[in-house]
Amino acid sequence: MNPQPPTAPPRQRLLLVTGMSGAGKSTAIEVLEDLGWEAIDNFPMRLLPSLVRREDSGGAPLAIGVDSRTRGFMPAEIVREFAELSTRDDLAVGTLFLDCASEEIQRRYNETRRRHPMARGRPVIEGIKAERELLEPLRKAAELVVDTTAFSAHDLQLAVRERFATETPMELTVTVTSFGFARGMPPLADLLFDMRFLDNPHWYPALRPQTGRDTAVAEHIAADPAFAPAFATIRDCVLELLPRYAAQDRAYLTIAFGCTGGRHRSVYSAERMAAALRDAGRSPTVIHRDLDARATDVIEGQAPADLPVSG
Repeated sequence: MNPQPPTAPPRQRLLLVTGMSGAGKSTAIEVLEDLGWEAIDNFPMRLLPSLVRREDSGGAPLAIGVDSRTRGFMPAEIVREFAELSTRDDLAVGTLFLDCASEEIQRRYNETRRRHPMARGRPVIEGIKAERELLEPLRKAAELVVDTTAFSAHDLQLAVRERFATETPMELTVTVTSFGFARGMPPLADLLFDMRFLDNPHWYPALRPQTGRDTAVAEHIAADPAFAPAFATIRDCVLELLPRYAAQDRAYLTIAFGCTGGRHRSVYSAERMAAALRDAGRSPTVIHRDLDARATDVIEGQAPADLPVSG
């Protein structure tokens, strides 16, 4: 019997995490830590060779965070060094670049009143422009570029988890979310259902301050003749599709329900879907993105002319 050749040890994952200041690098690093990665932010690049010595490889996946604040930060040199590391047979090397529109970065810095690392007494937008030019070599070389312009912190967390989980969950992880179209669509929704065809509780004074979690609003929406048949179709469609997504090695799936303001119809529909998923043996996470937003006529639009006097 011929001896079997020795099995090569698994390659250690090495991920460079970089990008525009304010685009979410710190959030990405924190999520990677939660996923079991050894994550080091603002790591001096001159120490990288000693950190990834060949005799020490094969351990936990390693994420290195660098940006314009990192000591010895020279993008062209970093690209060259990671290109050399990618030739090693004991490492699986990748780069995650987090990008964001300049106007959104400026808004985030103005909102938090933090100083941009490259502004140096100049307007924030000038620091952003200078940093974008500096980071261009890293952006061009990155295997994965994630634009976080329309992302909430939760959206970014889901994106990082889906791409970099060290182990595939035993079952599909399902998130059910509600949102208001007037406040923007969720960027990571896999299945999205528009519930604005239902009668809007906002136009009933007694229901307006309540939400889709409250009994009176729930009863109002459930009494709409359009709700039961439409929801049954949506529920059956989702339950039919979930095992098919799982069969495609999907780890995470987000199901979104939207209405105008994100407080009544979408919330109730999301709660009903979560209940249906639990009945089917699943354990969904439920997020109501705009539940605490203030209900306003400006958001909801004009009341129907034939609206009943009471709700």
